[in-house]
Amino acid sequence: MTKFWLLILAIFSTSLIAQPVEPYLTPLPKGSDISILVQSVGKTPKTLAQYKSDQFKQPASTQKVITALAAELELGSNFRFVTQIKTNGTVANKQLTGDLIFQLSGDPTFTRDQLKNLIAAVRQKGIDKVAGNIILNTSIFTSHDKASGWSWNNLTACYNAPPSAAIIDGNCFGTVITPANVGQKATATVSLNAPIGLTSDIRTISNNSKDLNDKYCELDMSYLVANQYYLSGCIPANKDKTYLKFAVLDGVNYFAALLQNELQQQGITFAGKMVESNQSLSSTSLTLLATTQSAPLSEILTVMLKKSNNLYADAVFRTIGAHYYNISGTWRNASDAVKQILRRKAGIDLENVVIADGSGLSRLNLISADKMMEILQYIAANDATLNIIAKLPTSGVDGTLQYRRSFTQPPFKEAVHAKTGHIQGSYNLAGFIQTPNGQYIAFVQLLTGYQVENEGESPKSAIMRFESAFYKNFM
Repeated sequence: MTKFWLLILAIFSTSLIAQPVEPYLTPLPKGSDISILVQSVGKTPKTLAQYKSDQFKQPASTQKVITALAAELELGSNFRFVTQIKTNGTVANKQLTGDLIFQLSGDPTFTRDQLKNLIAAVRQKGIDKVAGNIILNTSIFTSHDKASGWSWNNLTACYNAPPSAAIIDGNCFGTVITPANVGQKATATVSLNAPIGLTSDIRTISNNSKDLNDKYCELDMSYLVANQYYLSGCIPANKDKTYLKFAVLDGVNYFAALLQNELQQQGITFAGKMVESNQSLSSTSLTLLATTQSAPLSEILTVMLKKSNNLYADAVFRTIGAHYYNISGTWRNASDAVKQILRRKAGIDLENVVIADGSGLSRLNLISADKMMEILQYIAANDATLNIIAKLPTSGVDGTLQYRRSFTQPPFKEAVHAKTGHIQGSYNLAGFIQTPNGQYIAFVQLLTGYQVENEGESPKSAIMRFESAFYKNFM
């Protein structure tokens, strides 16, 4: 072979070599384990960088990309959660002889204002009194409202609110903690008139206390039963009021209390009881009295992805299971449904992937960068109809990438569209980099075992340095 052709072959071979990852790993703390896969987008994707891409890791909130794709393929962008009030009785002389039935849909966007309007619509039907029961029908979902693998010590956190069939105002409530003088009890009150029982035993301590009992005394919220909570621990004396949000762990009890109050406010009485029913309703034997619906799925997915809203993701996830199998949604049938939908409609085989929930909160979820890349490639190829890329956070602009320091400055600002994913020890990304010529490059980053060694160093500084240095290679 001539020297000329050897030179051409050498140049051509060099152009096919992927960008090495190892030289950029130096900033990461010891013990970190990262998977990287970067590819061009198109019918014949070219691998631009690859490192341990076949290893399974916890996706954290990048799981929401899977949920979004399955939801678009199964439910459609125009799908809406519908909440209805029905009856099995008749109305005469301002009395409903029969039951007033609330058919709940697990709508994660449902609000008190919508509840008020539904009751007002019933009132306009000429109903002042219900001779039967008030029934909360929760058959859209069944089994546990909390997914397997959720961290027990986060269950009372607002971002971990379980996706019950009965959701109202995000199933969260606010608490205000006001410190007292050192040694005295702080006060804790529930805001927004939430039907929550709260007792507290919070000790006010000196901000500069050297006592080990004070050093290791932390605020702790414990759940008792039926939305009764106990708040304990310590708070510094010179601290301003602390505003915290906690999860409603009994959605039906919470909804029932708000409903009973609203019925009373609007002058509707009932002779029976307020009860929950998980039995599927027969629509042919019931009369519709009032209805309300959510915004279309496209808007819900935008909030879910940009704000990384866990409640939205898990309500959508369980709804996928209910819709696909036409039975009450559970975590298990939702997981099976997502896999079936992506296999049959997108040609993506997730058989060995572990899908425990739709949000990524579960520590049981497992996926590889290779499999996540298949999902991104399908999204890119079909985004004219899916419109998912625009729903992802945009660097320096909105969502969870608005202030991510690695991407807030040129050339990254406005060029990265990706879902973030963070749980203890993990800093993940899955999405797209838009190059100056308008083309997309798909990338997946799954990082586990991340623990900063130096106490004085910002926890995120090492991963931010890695991202800003490594991804410049693809701009």
